[in-house]
Amino acid sequence: MKTTIVICAYTMDRWDDLRAAVESCLNQTVPADEILLVVDHNQELLDRANTEIVGALVVANCSTKGLSGARNTGVASSSGDVVVFLDDDAYAEEDWLEKLIRPFGDPRVAGVGGWIIPHWETAKPNWLPESFYWTLGCSYKGLPESGASIRNPIGASMAIRRDVFTSVGGFTSGLGRIGVVPLGGEETELCIRFTAKVPNDRFVLARDAIVHHRVPDSRLTWHYFWTRCWAEGLSKAAVSSLVGADAGLAAERSHVIRALPQELIESIRSFKKERRDATTRAALILLGATVALAGYVRGRAAVRRSPLVPGDINAC
Repeated sequence: MKTTIVICAYTMDRWDDLRAAVESCLNQTVPADEILLVVDHNQELLDRANTEIVGALVVANCSTKGLSGARNTGVASSSGDVVVFLDDDAYAEEDWLEKLIRPFGDPRVAGVGGWIIPHWETAKPNWLPESFYWTLGCSYKGLPESGASIRNPIGASMAIRRDVFTSVGGFTSGLGRIGVVPLGGEETELCIRFTAKVPNDRFVLARDAIVHHRVPDSRLTWHYFWTRCWAEGLSKAAVSSLVGADAGLAAERSHVIRALPQELIESIRSFKKERRDATTRAALILLGATVALAGYVRGRAAVRRSPLVPGDINAC
């Protein structure tokens, strides 16, 4: 089984992080057959990467601007039977790839999601609910055990069979992040689209396939939190417009019903020991759920006016 690692980058601001990401991919216990760095419409970054990045093939995004288009370029440019994605501000542990691709021994596994641990720039923020670590692009409280079926992996660390893309197409433009706009959901929509067509296949979680996702202090603010929750609501509205609300919101309903109340109760019980942090966590759980719902309602109205279409990996 041949593997290709795809890293998408769009800004010079993450240059050091990008080099660390590539370096971590080069030092795997099971090496990838190829590593692709896709530069998203940034000539300065493309030129520097071509000059200084060693061990990875650098290509320009020839599709629509944004993460979805860059990933589609990566898929189109790759030759692996399995395409593996790593964020440009994350770095992998040395056995990450080995453990991420292990579940593909089951031919019914279409994709695998790794475990994404926050790499805090300073101290861990005890006031931030762990059930909302998804706002940081990290694995969060409420996810199932390793080996369990999941609706979709988190994009910062995931592996997907090429058959998925040849079967249903690529990531849908308009869902993925474009620059600093924190939209998402492109991997959710892709996986739902595939499982609707091939219901016997599944996506699974590999908790032992670990990457570390850098979290700058700029993301540890109330403003970032609520805007990320709002964007998530918008994204889920867009996803639901393509795959239906039942499939598009199934995991979110479960999270709201189970994980959020559990952490809310835990926070209330810890008021005496950590009153300030516990109060903030409880408030953010309620605020985050409310804002995400409001974003979803707003997004539903928007997608009625501007419908989305699935992505195309052959656009290049």
